[in-house]
Amino acid sequence: MSITLNQSTGPAYTRVYAYGAARGENAVPNDDLVGPINSSDEWIRQRTGIITRARANPETSAIDLSTEAAREAVERSGIAPEKIDAVIIATISNPKQTPSVAAIVADRIGANPAAAYDVNAACAGFAYAIAQADALIRAGAAHYAVVIGAEKLSDIVDPTDRSISFLLGDGAGAAVVGPSDFAGIGPTVWGSDGSKAELVGMNATLTEFRDGKAPWPTLRQEGPSVFRWAVWEMVKVARRALEAAGVTADDLAAFIPHQANLRIVDEFAKQLKLPETVVVGHDIETTGNTSAASIPLATHRLLEEHPELSGGLALQIGFGAGLVFGAQVVVLP
Repeated sequence: MSITLNQSTGPAYTRVYAYGAARGENAVPNDDLVGPINSSDEWIRQRTGIITRARANPETSAIDLSTEAAREAVERSGIAPEKIDAVIIATISNPKQTPSVAAIVADRIGANPAAAYDVNAACAGFAYAIAQADALIRAGAAHYAVVIGAEKLSDIVDPTDRSISFLLGDGAGAAVVGPSDFAGIGPTVWGSDGSKAELVGMNATLTEFRDGKAPWPTLRQEGPSVFRWAVWEMVKVARRALEAAGVTADDLAAFIPHQANLRIVDEFAKQLKLPETVVVGHDIETTGNTSAASIPLATHRLLEEHPELSGGLALQIGFGAGLVFGAQVVVLP
């Protein structure tokens, strides 16, 4: 005798209802960082576009930043916290290996006992988590999800490192995702290339630090190689995401790439041949590179500064350590 298991099903479509944001409490100008790397404000501005970056107080954690951003997103969404049954946080900044940031944040925002877990996909983490929330809801495994990208990268910065230290900032961006009567999140184009894992990442392990074989692990990158990969290879991914969604660059209202470096963002937009009507996310100048948090933070800022973008299409793409990448077209709330 065969038994057929019941299968859950959900709505045909999902969309983003609202965004929330939290940035580190302190604006850190370039002049505060140039001494240890023997550099200058002009050099950092020309190389990265960063004027200041947001960094959190020592006692503020990625959990705190996540909670603040999530609370704003939930409040703006109009969805009662107890109706949220999935919390997904993209981060490499959990102060502990376990428990997850997501479980703690779910409880703090009143979503307990929501399913909760962290995603480690570095700067592509938010795009990965949006893909998962969309799939979970359409499969009937969740009804409403909070998706957060959160980082406190100042905890893993070596002030003397010239490859990445001056880029990094702290913050969290959150989105509430739920059912929709129209397609508000397009197909995700994502993937990885672990053969290039050494281009961006930590320079030591925690066990090496414990055993006295290495200093406290900090982030490093091979800047020129990452730049070439981001500009030339990720443009192909962005085009595939547009194609998968059935739209063209002319249909976009906004382009929101990971805020890795202003030169990368601007070259990216140039390669995509975006029309002048497309607003490009430029949050890096005053926030810095916040890895998984950069896309939702840039989106939140865009909607604050350009409310007329509401209802328009945005192409978002994240890319970073792994190497990993993810992109999708979304309808802005």
